Amino acid sequence: MKVRDMAYDFTIKTFTEERAYHNTAIMVYLKAVKAVLGEVDVTIGNSLNQGYYSYINKGGARLTKSDIHKIRDTMKKFVDQDLELVIENDNVAHAMMKWNSLGYPEKARLLAGRPEDETVEIVNLRNYRNCMYTVLLPSAGYINLFDLRPYRNGLLLRLPNALHGQSIPPYRDDDKLYEAYAECRRMRKYTGIEYLADMNEAIRNGKADDIIRESEWMQARQLEEYATKIVEEHKKVVLIAGPSSSGKTTTAKRLCLEISRLTNEDPLYLGTDDYFVERGMTPLGPDGEPDFEGLGAVDLPLFNRQMEDLLAGKEVDMPEFDFINGTKVFGKRITKLKENQIMVIEGIHSLNDIMTQNIPRSDKFKIYISPLTQIAVDRHNRLSTADARLLRRMVRDNQFRGYNAEATLKAWPKVRAGESVNVFPYSSSADVVFNSSTVYETNLLKTYAEPLLTGIGESSEQYAEVQRILSFMKYFDKIESDEAVPDNSILREFIGPRK
Repeated sequence: MKVRDMAYDFTIKTFTEERAYHNTAIMVYLKAVKAVLGEVDVTIGNSLNQGYYSYINKGGARLTKSDIHKIRDTMKKFVDQDLELVIENDNVAHAMMKWNSLGYPEKARLLAGRPEDETVEIVNLRNYRNCMYTVLLPSAGYINLFDLRPYRNGLLLRLPNALHGQSIPPYRDDDKLYEAYAECRRMRKYTGIEYLADMNEAIRNGKADDIIRESEWMQARQLEEYATKIVEEHKKVVLIAGPSSSGKTTTAKRLCLEISRLTNEDPLYLGTDDYFVERGMTPLGPDGEPDFEGLGAVDLPLFNRQMEDLLAGKEVDMPEFDFINGTKVFGKRITKLKENQIMVIEGIHSLNDIMTQNIPRSDKFKIYISPLTQIAVDRHNRLSTADARLLRRMVRDNQFRGYNAEATLKAWPKVRAGESVNVFPYSSSADVVFNSSTVYETNLLKTYAEPLLTGIGESSEQYAEVQRILSFMKYFDKIESDEAVPDNSILREFIGPRK
């Protein structure tokens, strides 16, 4: 047994290292729960409150403070012992028998249909075996920082990330996201798609189009409910914000149509990107490059003045931003808000009250939007929301913006760093959280994204991240045709119209 006085001095610098650290920490956590509580059922849920939400089923008994302390202490013991993570190679047939015998049928079903002699990597952490589908660190000793705390009916495993490599991020109660994830669980039960194996089986059985139509119908119903609430509560301004590739533009336009149907009046739609300061006035970030994500890139005095004038019934000359020349253009959108006409404002800063400081809170309806992945690979592994957005952005950049996947991956860390400051802290101020994800989308996006990634070679700085993405995507069966995806689907913002 290898025992050390302290953990390795390991600092997370990249998102690939972040995933490796997090997956290793989850392995240590799962082994510790088993050591303390025995054969209980543990589910690793979505990322929440700067950590991972986990639910432990003790057969109806509540998790006690003593249980939590023991799990935390046992994790620390495993870290100090520097338990090695050993990769065992097995074939599909044996792996399926192993997962069934351990009570993980969804892991076994995920391998169904694959060649029986195909190699499967199983992770062994001192006789605790699991499958994490992606990169890991060599041993438990690398987990030099973690926090475990109770939350709702479960636990939060909180860890450092690529943006806080040497510390655990400050705690933030994402209560609205928790409620949205609870709605995701109800939707999974409704569709019968709980795990990735369920989705893959639906595709193999020719039911993909049915799943697509059902998922899109449920999403449309939610937007109808929001529109009804906005109109019934006599809201004057709808504010929509979310991180990159959440589908803000399509969602805003669809919501406008629903409001128009209820009021017989088209809402006034505007995007805050039209209110950028002149390009030469854009503030610089820490790297010396223009910071287009920060609030300083927005002409706040003009925006606030025009919003106040519109609500007062005055005529305003709204700008359109010329992104080629980097300047605002006036004279094209001279408009006046009609009586009882609703404004719909979309942009990454829309939930920040500084943007609408002159508008009473009672007149606002705030929507936070994000693709909160509805599907779990299995009970211990999920496709992260960040990865779901990355796949969307990669496909859209290639389809419409002239960027290859390598360029998207290179820019992604800066995008996420901006979101951590400008977007995520405001999610709890929203009236509702709209999940723009559909249960089928990763299986469809794989058809578009995989060819973009397979051509990136070992010489690329993004190669490790490419391999990580390809590693988890190989378990998703492809949906080859997008014919069943409706023209107004949020996913059309990324894959484009039907050919």
